[in-house]
Amino acid sequence: MQWMPHATVAAIVEDNGKFLLVEESTERGNRFNQPAGHLEDNETLLEAVIRETLEETAYAFEPTALLGVYHWKHEHNETTYLRFAFIGKVSDHQPHLPLDEGIIRAVWMTAEEMRNQAMLMRSPQVLTCVEDYLSGQQFPLSVLTHL
Repeated sequence: MQWMPHATVAAIVEDNGKFLLVEESTERGNRFNQPAGHLEDNETLLEAVIRETLEETAYAFEPTALLGVYHWKHEHNETTYLRFAFIGKVSDHQPHLPLDEGIIRAVWMTAEEMRNQAMLMRSPQVLTCVEDYLSGQQFPLSVLTHL
């Protein structure tokens, strides 16, 4: 068997002290996550995070910076993820759009609310991304190269 990590993207959106999350149904019950998903074939990382955010929240996402790249091995299924987390803003909410399968709703939470519900976060990446964002970490989108 050939090992291959899963390439994923995530949107980190903060507005007036609250972060955009999705509540989703998982094999371990309902959990919170940033709008996130897998990179698809023939898609750039930016296209993927814009698409995933729209599909999971019904908001248009505009990436402004790369927050970071996160390597994590899921303790329950042994899957390794490489998460490309992007900072950005949302607009043009379209509440009539259906959300992706498994997504219950979009929700806004403060960092403190997230910390208090850490056990309900989909992975440790969720809070790590928020803490990195709050520390001011960010990289220009020009660090990305799509050939």
